[in-house]
Amino acid sequence: MGGDSRQTAAAVADAVRRAGGRAYLVGGCVRDALLGRDADDFDIEVFSLSKEQLARALAEKFRVDFVGSSFGVFKIQGAGIDVSLPRKERKTGPGHRDFEMDFSPGMSLEEAAERRDFTINAIYMDPASGEIYDPFGGREDLEKKILRRVSHRFSEDPLRVLRGMQFAARFDLSADEDTIRECRNMPWDGIAPERVFAEWSKLLVKGDKISKGLSFLRETGWTRAYPELEALIGCLQEKEWHPEGDVWNHTLACLDAFATERGDDPGEEEIIGFAVLCHDFGKPVSTFYDKKKNRIRSVGHDEKGVERAKSFLGRMTREERILKSVPPLVKYHMRPFAMWRAQSGDSAVRRLSANVGRIDRLLRVASADDAGRSPYPRNPLPVEWLAEKARRLEIESSAPKPLVMGRDLIAAGLVPGKSFGVVLKNLFLAQLDGKFSTKEQGIDFLLKNIKRFSA
Repeated sequence: MGGDSRQTAAAVADAVRRAGGRAYLVGGCVRDALLGRDADDFDIEVFSLSKEQLARALAEKFRVDFVGSSFGVFKIQGAGIDVSLPRKERKTGPGHRDFEMDFSPGMSLEEAAERRDFTINAIYMDPASGEIYDPFGGREDLEKKILRRVSHRFSEDPLRVLRGMQFAARFDLSADEDTIRECRNMPWDGIAPERVFAEWSKLLVKGDKISKGLSFLRETGWTRAYPELEALIGCLQEKEWHPEGDVWNHTLACLDAFATERGDDPGEEEIIGFAVLCHDFGKPVSTFYDKKKNRIRSVGHDEKGVERAKSFLGRMTREERILKSVPPLVKYHMRPFAMWRAQSGDSAVRRLSANVGRIDRLLRVASADDAGRSPYPRNPLPVEWLAEKARRLEIESSAPKPLVMGRDLIAAGLVPGKSFGVVLKNLFLAQLDGKFSTKEQGIDFLLKNIKRFSA
C-alpha cells in the first residue's frame, strides 16, 4: 500500500472518527496489502455517519469530488481514494445501473460485506491500527488461493464472472465448485461493453497466469459468450509442431509466455495481449486433414483470423487504437518466421512495417506464439534476425512514413487531380523498395517515371 495514500487514508479515518463515525479500508487495497503488493486504488467504507455528516467531515479537510455522492461515494482528489457508505441494494432491472440503494450507516461489517463479490475482496482493515476484520474468511481463501463468492447476492451482477476471470489470472486462484455453479447460471448478455472490455484488459495487462483466468471462463461455461474463443477448444493441430495439444491449449500457453515478458506501458501491453489472444482465431475455420501429406494443416489461418478478431473486439470496444492495431498483428503473426526462412531483403521488411505499424509489437506476438508449443524447443533466431534488420532500418517502433506528400507534387509542377492518390501510393511503394531515401530523391525519381506512376 502506497505510503502517501495510506497516510491520507489514516487522515480520512481520523476525520471520520472526530465526526463520530468509523472508517475501514476494504476491497482490493486490503487484499493487495495482504499479498505484499502496491495498490492502485483505495476504498474506504464509513459507518455510523449519514451521507450529509460524512460530506461535511470530508469537506473540512480534503478536496472532495461530489460527483458520485448520489451513490454514496466521495472521491478524495489527488489521492486515489474513494470514500463510501454501507448500503443495501435491490435489483430493479437487467442493467448494471438498475438498482435501488438505501444507505445504512448502522449496518454491521458483515451485513455490508455481503454485497461484495468475492471473499478476498470482503476484508476490512483499520487504516490507523492495521487491524483486520474478515467476516467471510477471505484471508484464508487468499492464502489457499481459493476464489469464493461472498453470498447469495453474488448473482445480482453478472460482470462478477469476468471479474472472477481476471482475479484468477492475477492471483493464481481456483474457484470452488459452488462459485462455478453459480456463475454457470448467470446470463452474460446485457452487460455494458465498456465494463466487459475493462475486465478483459485487466486479465491481459495484470494477469500473471492468464491461463487460469481463461480456464475459469471455460469452467463456468462463459466461453459460449465468445464463439471465436470457444471454437479454439478441441481444434486439433499437427502434433509434430504443436505437442501442447489443441488450439485452446496453445493460446493459453502463448498468453502465459506473453505475461512473463510484459512491459511497463499498459496501453502497449493491451494491444499485444489482445493480439496474442486472437492470433489463431482463424484456425477453427481453416483447419483440415491433408490426406496427401498425412497431416493436419491450417492453411491461411492468419488471414482468416482477421475478421474473427475484429468481431470479437468490436463487441466490447470502440477504441480505435485497439481495433486498428490488433488485426494487422493477427494477419502477419507468422511473417517473421517466413521472412527469416526466406532471408527477405530490406524492401520486404519495410513493407511489413508499413502493414503492421510497429514491428516490435509483431515480434512480441511471434515470440509468444513460438513459446506456446512446449515442450517443442523455442527458436529465437527469426525474431532476433528481424529485430536487427528493423533496428538498422530505423523502423522497429514506428512504420515508415511517406517522404513525398501531395503538396510536394504540386510544388514540382503537377496539377492536382484524381491521379494524385495513385501516384502517391506507387511512390510510397518505391520508397519502401529502397528506390530513394530523401524527399528530393523521391521527386527526381517521380519525374523520371511519371508515366508509369500515373498508370
